[in-house]
Amino acid sequence: MNGKRRRLLLAAVDPMLEPDEQVEVVTIVSLSSVSVRRTAAFAAASAIMSGGMAVIPTPAPMYLAMTGRRIFIFRADPMFARPREHVMTIPRAGLVRSEIKERLLNSSFVVSSPDSEQSLKILFPLLGRKERNAIAAVLPLAG
Repeated sequence: MNGKRRRLLLAAVDPMLEPDEQVEVVTIVSLSSVSVRRTAAFAAASAIMSGGMAVIPTPAPMYLAMTGRRIFIFRADPMFARPREHVMTIPRAGLVRSEIKERLLNSSFVVSSPDSEQSLKILFPLLGRKERNAIAAVLPLAG
């Protein structure tokens, strides 16, 4: 994440922090549950319907900021570097993660909590491996 994006994200997170809370990791991620097979099928169908021009759906980019206590997710403005809106805050206590799935252009893992039936698949771009590893290091593997 470049310096301008980082500064704007930290400025958006700062008012939400508790007095002794500090941001440990910031990165750009995608939150998605769309499978590769489904994406390929959509691209093929759109190519047939439009006479050869394929459309591939991509998840909206999100900014993730992690502190020692919480994970903040903001929708990223696709035209500008600033965060558009706060989407969710997840308490870190009790969170577990799945194994990291490595792909050619990205990697991902699923974050879940024993208190919730829902889970969140976080996709990291190829250049976000350092941040992915920092987040994965503090979240225990699900048993």
